[in-house]
Amino acid sequence: MDTRSYRERTIDGHALRPESLMMSYGYDPQLSEGALKSPIFQTSTFVFKTAEEGKAFFELAYGLRQKRPAEEPGLIYSRINNPDLEILEDRLTIWDGAEAGLAFSSGMAAIATTLLTFLRPGDVIVHSEPIYGGTDFLVHRILPQFDIRRFGFAAGAEGALERAVEQARGLGRVAILYVETPANPTNTLVDLERCAAVARALGDGGGRPLVAVDNTFLGPLWQKPLEHGADLVLYSLTKYVGGHSDLIAGACLGGEPLIAPVRGMRTILGTMADAWTGWLVMRSLETLKLRMTSQMKNARYVAEFLADHPKVKRVLYLGFLEHGDPQHDIYHRQCEAAGSTFSFEIHGGEAEAFGILNALKLVKLAVSLGGTESLAEHPATMTHSDIPREAQERMGITPGLIRISVGIEHPEDVIADLAQALAAV
Repeated sequence: MDTRSYRERTIDGHALRPESLMMSYGYDPQLSEGALKSPIFQTSTFVFKTAEEGKAFFELAYGLRQKRPAEEPGLIYSRINNPDLEILEDRLTIWDGAEAGLAFSSGMAAIATTLLTFLRPGDVIVHSEPIYGGTDFLVHRILPQFDIRRFGFAAGAEGALERAVEQARGLGRVAILYVETPANPTNTLVDLERCAAVARALGDGGGRPLVAVDNTFLGPLWQKPLEHGADLVLYSLTKYVGGHSDLIAGACLGGEPLIAPVRGMRTILGTMADAWTGWLVMRSLETLKLRMTSQMKNARYVAEFLADHPKVKRVLYLGFLEHGDPQHDIYHRQCEAAGSTFSFEIHGGEAEAFGILNALKLVKLAVSLGGTESLAEHPATMTHSDIPREAQERMGITPGLIRISVGIEHPEDVIADLAQALAAV
C-alpha cells in the first residue's frame, strides 16, 4: 500500500502554504478505507503481491538498481519503511524546503546516525560551542573511539570558525562543519552563510565538508538553514515539532543525494522512529504554527519582565540584540523570530538558581523545551553537566544561568510564577 500518492501543493495555480499542507500532504484517504487521518500502521512487515514484486522492492531498498521513472519504493519492513514515517517525512520537508527527509527514534539518533554516515577514521569534525550536552558527549567521548577527531570554535566569536578550520586541517580531513544555532543554552548565533562559504573554500580541491545544522531551537518556522547554505538540517522532533512533551523523535533533512546514504545507515542501525511516534508527530504538525507563534509571543513578555528584574543579571534573548552588534546582523539576516527558549542569569550562583527553580509552581522544573507547558532547568548541573566547569565558564554557562522554555500558558501567569520564585530567594 502506497499512502503517499496525494502530493498536490497547488489549487488552480494557487500555492498552498505549509500550515495547510500539514493536514493532508502525502496521504490519500481512498487508499485507507476513506479514513480522514492516516491510520497507524502498527505492523512489522508487509505482504508482497508476488515474489517478483518483493524482488523489485528489495532491489530499490538495497540500491541494487536505479529507480525507474514514476516508481516508488515499496513497503517491505518497518525498519526500512512504514507508511506513517513516509507521510511524516514528506510533510517535514515542506517547512524547510528540503528534497528529502528521515524520521528517527530521537534527536540524538538522528545526529549520531548522520555523523556516522559521513565521518571516517582519521576525519575531523569542526563544531560550534556550546552545543547540546548529548551531542557534546558524542563528539568528545564517543567519536574519538573511532579515531574521529573534533575541533570546537566559540559561537559568535569573530574569526573563530576560520581559525578552528585552519587548525583542524592539520589533524586530518575536515569532513563536517557541525553547527547548533542558536547555541544551547546561550542563544549565541552562528552565521550559516559564512559556514557555507568556509566549506566551499575547503572544497576548492574537491570533497568539501558538509555543513550540518541542529535547528531545534528555532526551527522549522523561525530559521531555515538550507536557504542559507546548509547541506543538512537536524532536529529533535521531541521539542517544538512534537510539542506536547509526550514523544521522543528526531529528523534529518536535505537533498536526496545526501539523505540516501543516511537512510541506508538508519536501516542497518535501526534508528528509525516507530509508526505510533510517526503518527503522533503528524498530529503535532497540524498545530505547529499555532503553537510556535503563541510561544514566541509569550516569550517576549517573559523576557521583558526578567530584563527589568533587579535580581536578574542578564537575559540571553535574541529579541534584545541591538544595532551594531554582529549578532544583530546575523539574526535579522538568518532568523524570522526570536523563538521561545532562552536563558537568563541571576545575581548569585548555583544556590540562588536552585532556590528559584525549587520555588516555581506553574513553570515545571524539567529538561527539554518546546512543549506546550513552560519548563525551566539549570544547564550547568543538568543538560550540560558533562562539560568541565572551566569549559562551561568559557562558553558562558555560569552557575547562575537558568534556561527557560516558554509554553502556551497565559504569559501573565508565567510572569507571576517567576516573580514569586525570584522573591523567594
